[in-house]
Amino acid sequence: MALPKPTPSELEMLRLLFALGPATARQVHEAAVQTRPDMQYATVLRLLQVMHTKGLLNRDESQRAHVYSPAEQQDSIQTSLLKDLIHKAFAGSGKALVLAALKGGTVSARERAEIRALLDEEK
Repeated sequence: MALPKPTPSELEMLRLLFALGPATARQVHEAAVQTRPDMQYATVLRLLQVMHTKGLLNRDESQRAHVYSPAEQQDSIQTSLLKDLIHKAFAGSGKALVLAALKGGTVSARERAEIRALLDEEK
């Protein structure tokens, strides 16, 4: 069964958990306020609880402070989101997505070199 697509706020929580590893709501909140000082602890806790209910997160309840972790690996979630984006915005064309990224200036010179190296390996 496919998991629901995370909202932008849920994606933010997932990014933090991928960086932190399994973490309590307090730990996720402390990481969140580094980039969003206005983020309230109650907001983080509620997001984590909703994400657990939706199946996006696992929750270890063996300790007093529950520990949250993503239900899927980062690359699996990214692949799912990328497939959805390619289908919706690029008529199913991965090539169109790559060309848009290259033309849009979102790919650095170092990243372009890495892409060239990967493409050369495929030849």
